[in-house]
Amino acid sequence: MVQKKNSLTRFAQYFLLILVSVITLLPLVWMFSTSLKLSTEVFTNPIRWIPEVRHWDNYIKIGQKVDFARFTWNSSKLTVLVTLIQLITCSFAAYGFTKCTFRGRDTLFLCYVATIAIPWQIYMLPQFIMMQKVNLVDSHLGYVLLQSFAAFGVFLLRQFYQSIPNELLEAARIDGLSEYGAYFRIVLPLAKPAMATLAIFTFVTIWNDYMGPMIYFNSERNKTIPLGIRMFVGQYSTDYQLIMAASVLSLIPVLIVYVFCQRYFVQGIATSGLKG
Repeated sequence: MVQKKNSLTRFAQYFLLILVSVITLLPLVWMFSTSLKLSTEVFTNPIRWIPEVRHWDNYIKIGQKVDFARFTWNSSKLTVLVTLIQLITCSFAAYGFTKCTFRGRDTLFLCYVATIAIPWQIYMLPQFIMMQKVNLVDSHLGYVLLQSFAAFGVFLLRQFYQSIPNELLEAARIDGLSEYGAYFRIVLPLAKPAMATLAIFTFVTIWNDYMGPMIYFNSERNKTIPLGIRMFVGQYSTDYQLIMAASVLSLIPVLIVYVFCQRYFVQGIATSGLKG
């Protein structure tokens, strides 16, 4: 009886997981299906999941209507730069807030993390005015500088650093290692899961960012993929099939990053909330 009950419970769990997975993947399947249709076939009722004629040329038309290659390059450049910079700044700040002792450390950390609760729309205008005064509006440099520091990243890494025993660092200091040596040789190698988690979060956030580039980039040569996709929406018509084709292409880098980092990502999510 116990074995039968466990089998039924496991079957119910697997069934629920499969159901949730199917519901989650349905929009992605519809997006890919729509990218292979004509504009007149997008909203047919009932939904035709597999088009009779697959129009792969929609992916070619993207580059013919907008400079999608440039938009992809701009998104890739900004995303990689911001991700690398945030990994450096957040890891250093988290190390200081966790493993270095100084007066007012905890108070300063609480004030810094409290900025997460402030909506970006509140300080959006002051940021824009600051960038305008230093002539960094409509430039990639200004956008990178604005995204170089993230309180959430510091909080995430600090939670992971707390699981690293202080005795390891004390032994390293006794052996003559400086703080930078302890950081690079001990803390950083142990923090790979948390760093991978932060890298994925930052990559996805910057890659999909729409409001920031829309506000700071005026010229077409600086625009990113989300702004490029918006260009398919006209005043009187919308090329939904091209929007979906461009969206499918924009998902590929995110999937690649997740596939390579998923092992560290899962481990980082599981351990970032632990405290040593």
